[in-house]
Amino acid sequence: MPEFDTKIAVLLREDLEPWQRLNVCAFLSSGIAANAELLGEPYADADGTRYLPMFRQPVLVFEGDKELMGTAHARAMRRGLPTAVFTAELFHTGNDTDNRAAVAAVPGGELDLVGLAVHGPRNGVDKVFKGARLHR
Repeated sequence: MPEFDTKIAVLLREDLEPWQRLNVCAFLSSGIAANAELLGEPYADADGTRYLPMFRQPVLVFEGDKELMGTAHARAMRRGLPTAVFTAELFHTGNDTDNRAAVAAVPGGELDLVGLAVHGPRNGVDKVFKGARLHR
């Protein structure tokens, strides 16, 4: 497996229901995918059916408690790493406009984070997620 200079990682709060974990991970990954440079080439099967491109590198998924979510968020902000956030309030909204308004209504240090995704240099991402464990 090739070694990458950067890392994509997602941190999920450990007290989420299984469906919430999947939903949060999907939404956060889409935020990281907004950086088109992280995507590979489109796929195609032997019949010539084309499929969308995916990340060129693995996405590591971690879990941690509420306190670690805040600590990791603060570390990511200090390092200036591209970060996607998902707050508990977003489970009660139904569209992108309301999602953004819910995040905008709360200062960064007070966000009720249930997930965050980060992309950056391997060692920087490792430091942001220090104390997290790989998702089981």
